[in-house]
Amino acid sequence: CEVFDVCRMDIRPCTGCVRCGYEGPCVQKDDVEKIRARLLESDMVVFATPLYYYGMTAQLKAVVDRFCAYNSSLNGRHLKSALLTVAWNADDWTFDALTAHYRTLVRYIRFKDMGMVLGYGCGTPSMTRNSGCPEEAYRLGRGL
Repeated sequence: CEVFDVCRMDIRPCTGCVRCGYEGPCVQKDDVEKIRARLLESDMVVFATPLYYYGMTAQLKAVVDRFCAYNSSLNGRHLKSALLTVAWNADDWTFDALTAHYRTLVRYIRFKDMGMVLGYGCGTPSMTRNSGCPEEAYRLGRGL
């Protein structure tokens, strides 16, 4: 298992130039190459993100956007995937936009969704501890 903290990595946004031809290499020379290499030899990818304005963080979205440079290779892998996310808000609609985006990504890239942990009302560490979210994430992981 390898964790990539995309907030601390050098990741530039996709420019939409399509010089990659959807199969690479990407003209951007940054840390996405490390992620690409590991992703293409992995069995599973877990998207972990706090909810920012009802979507994934910009840093994670930049990585997802760069998937286009190895779209065919990624599409053919049929990786397992999961989504782990938390938000301060506890309204029932809180994760609607993010889960729709995740499901669309899973369908398009032909990932096999293994589950989602949606941490409603997890605005502070103590709120998160008391939410049941950590236990739910643990159960998801154990069930894989």
